[in-house]
Amino acid sequence: MAELNTGGSKSKDTKVRSKKQNAGVDLTAMVDLAFLLITFFMLTTSMNKPQSMNLAMPDKLDATKDEDKTKVDENRTMTILLGQDNKVMWYMGMPHEPIQGPNTTSYGKSGIREVILEREKQALSYSQDADKGLIVIIRASENANYRNLIDILDEMAITGVKSYAIVDITDQDLEFLGEQN
Repeated sequence: MAELNTGGSKSKDTKVRSKKQNAGVDLTAMVDLAFLLITFFMLTTSMNKPQSMNLAMPDKLDATKDEDKTKVDENRTMTILLGQDNKVMWYMGMPHEPIQGPNTTSYGKSGIREVILEREKQALSYSQDADKGLIVIIRASENANYRNLIDILDEMAITGVKSYAIVDITDQDLEFLGEQN
């Protein structure tokens, strides 16, 4: 605890005068308490955890079997193509016979997000079932930026699209983008 230092005594023969006291407080215990509190708060505080998006990847399937392929409704299927120089295109239906498109748009609120929201409304009105919304197929060319893929995945999260997949790009899609191998 605190300790008060007083001056030492001289011989007993001298006159007794009022003693001047040197006041000194030992702060060792206070420093120990400060370190204990710092340690306590460091150990009990939870740090921010990094946020990430869950991405489920399918197992590799045998490409020769037709039964492994999933049939999807053309009226609910939207394909988004990512190309070089931040180019983004979309079309509805299948690549060999698109129902609508291919159309070029931009990223962001007034671009691809607006298109996805409109197509989602059309898919819900077409299917008359809340569980059967829009199905988005994302195809990125080799010349696309990684940031563009992340931006499209963010758009999927923002718009609330539940069914989307990232698949390999086809030659037909490369023709739409104007990128030939």
